[in-house]
This record gives sequence, structure tokens and C-alpha cells, in this order.
Amino acid sequence: MTELPAGVPSTLFIGGEWRQASDGTSFPVENPATGEVLAQVADATAEDAMAALDAASAAQLAWARTAPRKRGEILRAGFEAITARAEEFALLMTLEMGKPLAEARGEVAYGAEFLRWFSEEAVRIYGRYSTAPDGVNRLLVTKRPVGPCLLITPWNFPLAMATRKAAPALAAGCTVVIKPAALTPLTTLLFARVMEEVGVPAGVINVIPTTHSGAATGPLFTDPRLRKVSFTGSTEVGKVLLKQAADGVLRTSMELGGNAPFLVFDDADVDLAVTGAYNAKVRNGGQACTAANRIYVQSGIAEEFASKFAAKVAAMQVGPGVDAGTELGPVIDAKALARIDEMVADAVAGGGRVLAGGAKLERAGYFYAPTVLADVAADARVLTEEIFGPIAPISVFETEDEAVELANNTEFGLISYVFTADLARNLRLSERIETGMLAVNAGVISNPAAPFGGVKQSGLGREGSAEGIEEYLETVYVGIGDPFAG
Repeated sequence: MTELPAGVPSTLFIGGEWRQASDGTSFPVENPATGEVLAQVADATAEDAMAALDAASAAQLAWARTAPRKRGEILRAGFEAITARAEEFALLMTLEMGKPLAEARGEVAYGAEFLRWFSEEAVRIYGRYSTAPDGVNRLLVTKRPVGPCLLITPWNFPLAMATRKAAPALAAGCTVVIKPAALTPLTTLLFARVMEEVGVPAGVINVIPTTHSGAATGPLFTDPRLRKVSFTGSTEVGKVLLKQAADGVLRTSMELGGNAPFLVFDDADVDLAVTGAYNAKVRNGGQACTAANRIYVQSGIAEEFASKFAAKVAAMQVGPGVDAGTELGPVIDAKALARIDEMVADAVAGGGRVLAGGAKLERAGYFYAPTVLADVAADARVLTEEIFGPIAPISVFETEDEAVELANNTEFGLISYVFTADLARNLRLSERIETGMLAVNAGVISNPAAPFGGVKQSGLGREGSAEGIEEYLETVYVGIGDPFAG
């Protein structure tokens, strides 16, 4: 058994103190590659969550009044500290989430970059001053932090999802309560420890892992001190949180589910498209809201694409993420493994053909063979639901209009992928496809400098870029009487 890096916390972090749950309970965190327990983590109660909000509320005024440059310097120090400890964070994520070490290292770089990006944005919170059109009053517009925020993060990118939310909040002058996923809380706890070490004041960051999220955080939604909720996860849970947030008229950011179409046209470079599909599908084991969920290939190159893609997927080295050469690790848990196995069985029962994989792997942990399917029925679950696993269904289309119709035939609209050499087509599709993000001839486009988010039931708001910090700022208008009057 590979041991955890030294010094990884396993308790709650509230008001600058590391402490056990108020009722003394804890829960196990498993290594999905082996099923072994990595650690017992304190299981926060509603009382603990309220204590975290107390701490965040108490620290809010002082943090908001902290000089933007100082806030930025602390975030920059966090970036440098995490970068210096990249191997610790990478190993920890591999152990608690399962992704290969190479991908975990990539997440460390990506996640840390949010701290650097927003360290620079902290000093670029602008207002404006103007004369009213009638020439009488003066119009002063300023920005101020929303206030204490509840940040609910998913298990699939445990560092990047924490930094993508916390960094803009802290840069804006907001304090935070972070509720990490119970499957992967250790990375978030280590992140909090690093930020404590680089000088984040007590109460500015609080972390409350829990296995009963609704019961623990529910009371926070009725407390008027909480002013913002940011959530990344399923659309179903997001809808529940939006209803809870409505009573308190809370600001919300919701990064929800996806069902990304991946369109490949006849004029595309087939090898480039195969590589793009591979990156968009199997990165993080397919366990990403940005994963290519539905691959549509124009009929002229469909057979060539499917053959090359299936061969590339079938050649993947599957195993524990800590093993050298591993390209695909386990899925997150037994429930996820059973679900994707059922989805493949459903596709095959409806007439789908297995071009690669198609079965669980008989070994310790939660492994599924990387799978490519063809001739999948339009109503198959792999085309109508978010897969969240290494399963790639390929379908064929004839015309651009058909491709657009297929792409938009979903309640989701997070990201879409297009491979074509036709610039005019790219521009047409950018206006026709219902999506918050469009990747053109690329399989990965996430970047801290770009606005991340979707349309339709994929969510509300944006994370990253200049838009990311606006999610944590209120706009205040000050009307000033005519300074020349009298």
C-alpha cells in the first residue's frame, strides 16, 4: 500500500483551528485502485458547519478591508507553495481519486494557476465615474465583496475545483466555507493547510468534510450571513441547491452536468481528430463534465475514424495511477462502476457494437476497460445521460444541419467539440450550437484565463478569467449631486 504524503490533515479546519467533528465521528476515504482505506476524516455536523460560518462571518470585514495587493500576495504565495509541493499533491490526488500520476501533476499545475491568475486580478477590481446624461448628477459605480461564501466542490478534480472557487472569492475579499466531496476531501484539506502556512488569516478559509452534506449545510442557507453559494456537481443536486438559495435570495454559481457532443466533419484531419477525441474522452478516466460524451462523425470518414480511435483506446495501459506507464486508472467507486457497466449493456442490447473494451476488469479496485461503441441507438443511455466513465459511443451523421441538431438535442450545454478545416463552418457552428464553450480542433481547452461555464441545464455563471472574480462582487451605485450647483 502506498502511504499518504506526510502531514495531510484529516480534521475540520474552522476559524484557523484543526479540530474533530463536534460529535466525534469520522468516515473512511478509500483508494479506488485498491479499495483500501487511506484515512479516517472528521465528519462535520450541522453544528460544525454553523461554526465555520461563524468564523467566516467574523473574519469577513477585516478580510474585505485587507489591501488588494496583500490579498494578491497571499494568493501568489499559495501558488508558489503548491507548485513547490507538486509531487505531494499529485500523489495525494492519485491515491484518493485514482487518476494517473501524470494527469495528477497536470491538475496541480492547472489548479495552482487559479491562485496565480486571481492574485493578479485582486488589484484589478475596477469601478467607474461619469456625468449623468442630463449633466446634473455624477454617477459613481464601485465594487465590493459579496460576503461569506459556501463553496461545494466535486470529487473528480479535488485541487482545481477548490482553487477555481476559492481563489476568486479570496481575491474579491470574500471569506469561504468549503465543503469538499466526501470521496476526495484530503486534497482540499492539504490545500487549506498550505494557505494557512502562507498567511491566510484565521476564519478566511474553513473546510468541513462531511458525509451528510444536506443535513450539515442546509442550515447555512437560512442564515442571512451567508451571501453566496458556488456548486460544481450534478444538475439534480444543483436544482435542489437553487431552490434552497431562493429563499435567502443568495447569489449562486452553478457548474452542473454536461453531455458534450464531439463533431468530426469529412474535411477534418482524421489523426488530429482521433487524438482530440482521445484527450476529450479518456482524460480523468472520462470522469469530467467536459468529457466528450457523444462522438458524431460524418459518414465519409466514419469508418476510418472509428477504426483508428478504437485501436488507440484499446492500447491504453490500465492500472493503479501510481504505477509507471498507467494511462487509465479506476473509476471512483463501486456505484460508478456498476452504472457504466449497465450503460454499456443497455447500448449493446439496443444494437450497439463493441469496438473495444466493454467489460469490467477482474482485479482489485474499480476498473472498467476503456470502451468504444458503434451503431448505438439514439435513445441509448450512453447518448442521453452523462456517462462519467471511459465509454465512447460513436454515431454517424450526413450533413452539417444534422450535426447541429444532434449536438443541441440535450438539456445540457456546457462544452462542445468541433473538428473541421472549414473556417466558415467553425464560425457558423459557434453561433448555432447551444453551448457555453466551444473547442475547435482541440480536445482540451480549460484554462484559468478563460471563462468556464455552460448554458441551459449545465449551469449559471462563469469561473476563471475576468468573469470569475465578478461572481464574488456586488455592484454599488452612488449618485452624487451636481458639484457645481449653488
